[in-house]
Amino acid sequence: MSYLMIGGGRPLHGRIAVQCAKNSVLPVLAAALLAGDTCRIAECPRLSDVETAAEILRHLGCTAQWDGNDLLVDTTHISRCDIPEELMRKMRSSVIFLGAILSRCGQAELSYPGGCELGPRPIDLHLTALRTLGAEINEIGGSLLCRANRLRGADIVLTLPSVGATENAILAACGAEGTTVIANAAREPEIADLQDFLQKLGVEIHGAGTSSITVQGKGTLHGCTHRCIGDRIAASTYLCAAAAAGGQVTLTGINYRHLATVTTALHQAGCRLQCDDDTITLESSGRLRAIAPVRTSPYPGFPTDAQPLLMAALLRSEGATMFVENMFESRYRHVPELLRMGAEIRLEGRVAVVCGVTDLHSAAVRSADLRGGAALVIAGLQAQGVTQIHNIHYIQRGYQDIAGDLAALGAEVSTAEP
Repeated sequence: MSYLMIGGGRPLHGRIAVQCAKNSVLPVLAAALLAGDTCRIAECPRLSDVETAAEILRHLGCTAQWDGNDLLVDTTHISRCDIPEELMRKMRSSVIFLGAILSRCGQAELSYPGGCELGPRPIDLHLTALRTLGAEINEIGGSLLCRANRLRGADIVLTLPSVGATENAILAACGAEGTTVIANAAREPEIADLQDFLQKLGVEIHGAGTSSITVQGKGTLHGCTHRCIGDRIAASTYLCAAAAAGGQVTLTGINYRHLATVTTALHQAGCRLQCDDDTITLESSGRLRAIAPVRTSPYPGFPTDAQPLLMAALLRSEGATMFVENMFESRYRHVPELLRMGAEIRLEGRVAVVCGVTDLHSAAVRSADLRGGAALVIAGLQAQGVTQIHNIHYIQRGYQDIAGDLAALGAEVSTAEP
């Protein structure tokens, strides 16, 4: 299996465009089922998770094919309403198809989803929301059997602002009779992007970006062309990489407001930033300082996906920084690999304290999940020698071409075969 080789010690310089957000593209592809028509997802990133979503659509009887950098999806015909276990296990967000299939077909059958092992991520909030709309759901032998001869609009109150549960509730509500109001909804930018796509299809929906979303179901829908927002976590990755390695990097195609907590942390660490509507420029000496405690929380708080990235950027900082992971209990699986590279990190439960060291050294390390793998890349860029990163299939779930992007900025990075 291929692996990444990264030579450390080179500052980064240049300008790159940020890919469209994976966490927008996946729910948009599920929502395309509602159109019963052709949708063009412009500048769609070629990720393994995107290809899995396309495979799910093809399994359902739809077509999904590439047209240059765009993904064309035709959901006019749907011949089945189940998703096989092998596809469900490929990615956690496959469960987002549940609400869309139920809305379109009135029934759905699928197993529990897979994806990165970050600790328990129960889908009970998803199921409760769908049951509130009138779905009957039976859990048999690891499979979910869902039926809804008639979905009805209702008031859904989420006990937690779960992104996935919010998305599933929205998609199911599109096929319900009457009005649905989702309270304590997730406020992430990707939810607002899903709303933009649905409005283009003809859905009456508003409120995304706030904690209350209203959906008017049973509308007449049609296809559309949509370009998803820039990926705030990919942008955070390249900003943290430049902060750690030093240099000056400009990112385009990204709304700086979507990652304000990350840029604020990097500013505290000593980086200089200039932010415009769709551009971020970061300049760094490569020697950072410790910052105030970082506590992950739902948007607009500090994103859990960016926690490993910022941690890796601060490995050689002056002082100690505390991280508190409030979202996923297994979000520190990258820490043992960073320790192999000479990092000093004290870990206890959900708290990690990064004590800056003078230098890191290269090592052969392994990705355990998507963002943890990206953290190893950031560590490799500042380590002495050549670092080998294995299990890069995790990284490829969320980055279209991380090696190519970093090489364009002057990094010594390549993909090698065993």
